[in-house]
Amino acid sequence: MIGHAARVNATDSVAWHGLHISSAERVWCELATCLELADLVAAGDFLIHREMPHTTVDQLTDSVMRYPGRRGRRLLRTALPLLDDGAESPRESVIRVLLVLAGVTGFVTNLKIRASTGHNYRGDLVFVAEKVIVEYQGKQHLDEWLKDMTRKSRLQADGWLVIEVNSRDLDDPAELANRVRKTLALRANA
Repeated sequence: MIGHAARVNATDSVAWHGLHISSAERVWCELATCLELADLVAAGDFLIHREMPHTTVDQLTDSVMRYPGRRGRRLLRTALPLLDDGAESPRESVIRVLLVLAGVTGFVTNLKIRASTGHNYRGDLVFVAEKVIVEYQGKQHLDEWLKDMTRKSRLQADGWLVIEVNSRDLDDPAELANRVRKTLALRANA
């Protein structure tokens, strides 16, 4: 069994039911030794989520600067500017990181969109000018398939194009990024 032996100082621990445990910031730093970039960003997104934050980007940044370990420090510094407090799922975070690293930027996360029918929707990654939405469809969406069909057709009636992404698309990140890039180019030239 492999474990971690590290000195945790007072600024890296919190009291929880009478126990001193590692702070959220410290745990995130330690995750950099065992996670890949996209998953580290997903964990950070969860920690800073605007509706129920456990910490802030500034606190994570301070923790990275104090973090005594060298393993993972470069990854932490790469992850910090990729964090987004609006991300709502780990896979959404992974797709966002994949696109950014491929040079596909200019989107807004979880943007609220009001359809002409009066219905309100939220797109995972929204390219406003091109009216393109990248949506991750996980297993839970199979149960909501009919509702999603109606949602998609209402948005399409208003000129939005919805790119649906699933877990299999993550097997070839370069192809996915290229597909999004090509779709954006087609919309820009239309």
